[in-house]
Amino acid sequence: MLWVKSFHIVFVITWMAAIFYLPRLYVYHVQALREGDTRGSERFKVMERKLYVGIMTPSAVLAVALGLWLWLGFGIGGHWMHVKFALVLLLLAYHGLCWWHLRAFRCDGNRHSERYFRIINELPVVLLFGIVLLVVLKPF
Repeated sequence: MLWVKSFHIVFVITWMAAIFYLPRLYVYHVQALREGDTRGSERFKVMERKLYVGIMTPSAVLAVALGLWLWLGFGIGGHWMHVKFALVLLLLAYHGLCWWHLRAFRCDGNRHSERYFRIINELPVVLLFGIVLLVVLKPF
């Protein structure tokens, strides 16, 4: 079980790192577009795709799969786990939102501002705080 838990933690960390960085790339992408930097925009498209496809999504899949293994396979329970699961579902929805924005940038169809991406970049921080506090404190 310790191996499963260790790898779960590693993949959660890599997923969160990517989920924090991708919206920051969107901020820089909007800045490049605003400045008329088409070469920069094309470079950001490649970086965003590689981060999403090569790191963020595989990390999410492995983190969730190992988390489910821990939860269901080893009988970790409690009401705190149900709340944590709900927060993870919200994090997965955020992951999907990042994909939606990735597609918009890829088609040169982004309609959101730099400020918008700066604001949504903070949403996973709130979810992360909730998840970590639930796991450590197990309040109920």
